[in-house]
Amino acid sequence: MGENRVILIDADSVWRKNVKAMLTKYGHWVVGEAGDGLSAIKLVRTREPDLLIIDAALPGGIDGLQVAKIVHEDKLAPVIATSTSGQQGVLEKAKEARVFALLIKPLEESSLLPAVELALSNYQEITALEKKIKDLQETLETRKILERAKGILMETQGLTEAEAFKRMQRQSMNKRVSIRLVAEAVIMAYSLNKQ
Repeated sequence: MGENRVILIDADSVWRKNVKAMLTKYGHWVVGEAGDGLSAIKLVRTREPDLLIIDAALPGGIDGLQVAKIVHEDKLAPVIATSTSGQQGVLEKAKEARVFALLIKPLEESSLLPAVELALSNYQEITALEKKIKDLQETLETRKILERAKGILMETQGLTEAEAFKRMQRQSMNKRVSIRLVAEAVIMAYSLNKQ
């Protein structure tokens, strides 16, 4: 619990002061505050917070849920939205914006702090899963490229599968590059020779 960097966005400076007091009491750091959507986006991009707490209905051109959607799409931080009412429209827009929680004002410490902890924990888990998926996709893509390059070497050089792999592996070690780069070079050379 605690020691997370938080940005607060709400047009009401008294509200921000009260929420800041709650958060700092539990060791969180408020690293930025603003009252409009454009400032919110700038702050999130420059301060790189661990969490954004934002009013759903901000004044000006960009409301809080639009900011939340941008922050989600750019994978900048988890977002907790606040609202003065629990109207169905706000809830639906919050779902679309992919916020981690929608809290109704006035905020109580007993509801804010669990929402903060859950948002941070769930965001970390989602980020870890996305990284794992990306790594698996990269591994699969590398495997496909290696298989294609082995096939080319087997066809053009009359090598066995093991010999083709060893040749690429040896080249990879000699050149100090990844075996994927060697395989891509084999494929590219083959493609150029076919033209």
